[in-house]
Amino acid sequence: MYPTIYHALKDLIGVDWQWLKLLNSFGFFVALAFVFGSWLLSQELKRMEKNGDLKTRKKKVVVGKPVSPLSYMLNGLMGFLLGYKVLGLVFNAQEAFGSGSRPQEYLLSAEGSLVGGLLVAALFVFMRYREGQKNKLPEPEEREVTIHPFELTGTITMIAAVGGILGAKFFHLFEDPDNFLEFFRNPSIDNLLSGLTIYGGLIVGGAAVLYYAKKQGIPMLRITDAAAPGLILAYGIGRIGCQISGDGDWGIANTSPKPGWMNWLPDWLWSYNYPNNVNRMGVPFDGEPCFDGYCTQLVPSVFPTPVYETIMAVIIFLILWSLRKRIKIPGMIFALYLAFNGLERFWIEKIRVNDTYKLLGMEITQAEIISTLLFIAGIIMMLVLKKRWDKNKLKTE
Repeated sequence: MYPTIYHALKDLIGVDWQWLKLLNSFGFFVALAFVFGSWLLSQELKRMEKNGDLKTRKKKVVVGKPVSPLSYMLNGLMGFLLGYKVLGLVFNAQEAFGSGSRPQEYLLSAEGSLVGGLLVAALFVFMRYREGQKNKLPEPEEREVTIHPFELTGTITMIAAVGGILGAKFFHLFEDPDNFLEFFRNPSIDNLLSGLTIYGGLIVGGAAVLYYAKKQGIPMLRITDAAAPGLILAYGIGRIGCQISGDGDWGIANTSPKPGWMNWLPDWLWSYNYPNNVNRMGVPFDGEPCFDGYCTQLVPSVFPTPVYETIMAVIIFLILWSLRKRIKIPGMIFALYLAFNGLERFWIEKIRVNDTYKLLGMEITQAEIISTLLFIAGIIMMLVLKKRWDKNKLKTE
């Protein structure tokens, strides 16, 4: 396992760039997931506009106004935080990037460079001033601009990212009261970056995006259809990060011999011990590589469920991507996404490690409950959308 990008490059190609310790492997793949998801959403919004399914809208804006004091303050604050931390890391490189160090801990601490913060803040304020002077007009004027749906992709992605991460974190905290209390009692990089419930992210992030899309005049069924393929592919990419970092989203113990039909596959696809996992779980080992501060492995080995989920996510993505131009009913692609997503997650929960609840005499996980509801919602949505489509079709004939 590779807790950070530094460990991956050091082991694979011998690159020893200490600053890469800042890049957590899981976080890197989450960022990559958002990049791919955002790009796919943009492509779908462009296609839908070209087909006439989405329309542009006009908006009046005032240009040429002088820069506001609030804008200067926000730019200065952003610059101060950046300089305070980044230059602080530079000035304290030995301590932050030394053997066994975790520079992420430094980033979340109160330590930094006051001089660096003030210098970068002044630079940001000056750059904002120059930009304002360049765009300033003798008399501010009102202009009408055309806004294309795909031009909102960046904002939609940002809203999904913020809402998704907050939702994923808080769903996890409420799932386990002990973790909830520990998070506020002992805030740390581990408590912040570990324990993310994907369905919490989907629900909160999705709700935030739908609200924004409605405010921008984008029909709900169209934006969900446009987002669905990217959502499931992003999920699969995120699970690659879970596997590479060893973040705890693995399966239950698997000591059974590998089935004969899997003999052509590597042994770790059946059962894996996650050496050097980022959570430092398991028992110490003396194998190679053994990364300082992470030298543990699971005993016994477990199902590598993130790999299975990545494979299933890619298959679902290919199905949705191939059907998106054939299916004409608005919302149907998203309904299929809900059903496939729920089905995939429900079955993977059977071999995943998770907290369980007592419900109607059964032990069930939070993910099993939500995935079941998503599957049912997807099926119902498909039936309702098909019935409505047929009814409208009859009216026009």
